[in-house]
Amino acid sequence: MSMYFDTAEGRRIAYDRTEGKGPGVVFLGGFRSDKEGTKALALEDWARRHGHSFLRFDYSGHGMSDGEFLDGSIGDWFEDARAAILGLTEGPQVLVGSSMGGWIALLMAREHPANVAGLITVAAAPDFTEDGMWAEFSEEQRRELMEAGQVALPSDYSDEPYVITRRLIEEGRERLVLRTPLPLSMPVRMLQGTADTDVPVSVAVRLIEHVTGPDIRLTLVKDADHRFSSPDCVKLIELSVQKVVQRIGAAGA
Repeated sequence: MSMYFDTAEGRRIAYDRTEGKGPGVVFLGGFRSDKEGTKALALEDWARRHGHSFLRFDYSGHGMSDGEFLDGSIGDWFEDARAAILGLTEGPQVLVGSSMGGWIALLMAREHPANVAGLITVAAAPDFTEDGMWAEFSEEQRRELMEAGQVALPSDYSDEPYVITRRLIEEGRERLVLRTPLPLSMPVRMLQGTADTDVPVSVAVRLIEHVTGPDIRLTLVKDADHRFSSPDCVKLIELSVQKVVQRIGAAGA
C-alpha cells in the first residue's frame, strides 16, 4: 500500500518503499508516467529477491501524488525526487532514471553526488524541454505557447494530447545539464534503444560524450523503443543495476 510524505515545498508525494540492505535502489520515472509501470515494478521485485532496499514514487501531478500535472516543471519534479531520496532512504543510492527520470537522476548526481552511489539511465532525455520541444516547435507553436501559456501536441501513447506549458519550457532552462561540465564519479550505465522515436540515439551519444568520469558505459539495443520495457530490455536493466551494485561493492572492499 502506498504511503505519503510532504516535501518542504508543500507537495504531497505518494511512494512505495521496500526495506533491505544498501546500496538501495531508487526508480525515477518519466514524463507523465507513474510508479506502477513495468520497469518500476520489475526493479522492485529484483530488489526484494536480492535483499536491497528500493524506493519508487510519483512526482507531484503524476500518479497518486497530489497536484496538477500542468502546474509542474522539471525543477518541481527534481525537488520531489530530492526530497524522496534524502528523506526516505539511507546512505548513497543507485538511481535508475527512465526518460525524464534520467535527466532528474543527472541533476541529483550533479547537485548531491555524495548521495548517488551509481547511476543507470534508460532512454535518458536530458534537456528535452529545450532540445526536444522548444527547438522543434514551429514559429506558430512558439507564439501560441508564449501568448496563451500552453500548446497542445499529439501523443504517441494516448488519445489525449500533450499539453506543454510556458512554465515547463522556461523553468527547464534553469535545469539544463548539457551546457556545462558534468563530472560523474560513480559507476554509470546508459541504456538506449535504436528504434526510440522520442529520444534518438544521438541524444545518448551526446550525453556520453558530454559527461566525464572513470566508469561510464553506453549500451545500444537494436530495435528497442522508448518504453524499453520488453522482457529482454527489463532483464538488461536489472543486470545493469546488479553490475553497478557489484562495482560499488568492489570499490568499497
